[in-house]
Amino acid sequence: MKSRTEARICALQSLYELDLTDHLLGEVVADRVNAMGLDETQYEFARMLTAGVREFADRLDALIAEHAPEWPLDQVAVIDRNILRLALWEVAVYRKTPLKVGINEAVELAKAFGTDSSARFVNGVLGSLADNIETIIQTLNK
Repeated sequence: MKSRTEARICALQSLYELDLTDHLLGEVVADRVNAMGLDETQYEFARMLTAGVREFADRLDALIAEHAPEWPLDQVAVIDRNILRLALWEVAVYRKTPLKVGINEAVELAKAFGTDSSARFVNGVLGSLADNIETIIQTLNK
C-alpha cells in the first residue's frame, strides 16, 4: 500500500474517533500511527490531514450539504462524512493533491471502510463538488 494512502487511512480513522468521542486530536493520531506502524513522514501527513479537516469541518460540511441536498449531513454515515471532508480538504485547501487522485483515494476509502453504497455516494458527491471546484477553492481559502 502506498505511504500516503496509509496516512489517509490513519487520518480517516482518527477523524472517525474524534467525531464520536471527546479524545484529543494529538493523542488520537499518535495512537493510530503507533497501531499502524507508520513512519515519521506518514505521521506528519496524517496529523496535517486530521488537523486541517477538524479546523475546516464546519465550512466543509456546509459545502457538502450544498452539493448533496438530498442527503442531510446529519443522516450521512460518520465514516462517509469524514471521507468527504478529508477529500475536499485535501483537494481544495491543501491543494497539493490533484482532483482525480483525491476522488479516487476517497472512493477507495469508502470501499474499504463504508457500506456497500458508500463508494457510489462518495463518488457522486465529490463529482458534484468537482464541477464547482474553483469556486469552492476560493470559498475555503478566504
